[in-house]
Amino acid sequence: MGVPEKRHHERSASLTTLPLLAVFSLLYALLAILIRRWPRTQTDLHVTRALQSTHHPNLERFMTFISWFGFRPQSLFLPLGTILAFWLRGRRLDATLLVSAWGSSMASFLTKQVVRRPRPDSNVVRVVIAKTRDSSFPSGHVVHYVTFWGMVTYLLAVRSQVSFIRWFAALMILPVILLVGPSRIYLGHHWFTDVLGSYLLGSAYLAGLIEVHCLLRRNDSSEDPGHDWVSGATQWLR
Repeated sequence: MGVPEKRHHERSASLTTLPLLAVFSLLYALLAILIRRWPRTQTDLHVTRALQSTHHPNLERFMTFISWFGFRPQSLFLPLGTILAFWLRGRRLDATLLVSAWGSSMASFLTKQVVRRPRPDSNVVRVVIAKTRDSSFPSGHVVHYVTFWGMVTYLLAVRSQVSFIRWFAALMILPVILLVGPSRIYLGHHWFTDVLGSYLLGSAYLAGLIEVHCLLRRNDSSEDPGHDWVSGATQWLR
């Protein structure tokens, strides 16, 4: 890929990610305001009961497995190991962005402190026993999966020279990201609107990280001397 074509591709990525960041952020903020005002909705109850209407031990095990990656200690060790692997392979920029992706948990935590929505009640829906923490909105699992593992998938897709790795990331990680939301509802740990808000927040955060990645790579290849400090930092991180 030539330099002009590469820059055109990166500018196109910016035209896609920036509107997504703005729209998803706005929708997330509006949903958080609504949930704080009306913490219980009939829609949430109907969706949970519809998902839980199909009850089978194997389905419950599968949904538990999907959520397993978001519980401690694996929610700490797996991201740390992934970041370390990128760093040791010389992908310091990618590793740094993955640390930033992991930081989305703080955005989730801060929203929880403001909204303070109660978790689903076992008297109303079936709740599988687990070590849940904090309030219900948003789902920390979903936010973490979308931002961190979504960023891993993106980096492997755009940076890996091995097609098998790109396909592996798409076929193995993306389905887990898509299923974690339904799994949180099925297990009775979150409401539908918790999950919806989490996908919005995670997608906005991920879009921002992708924009930063494109910006740093674009400045790294720029001949404009005004970008020397950015290029120097990016060269060190590469």
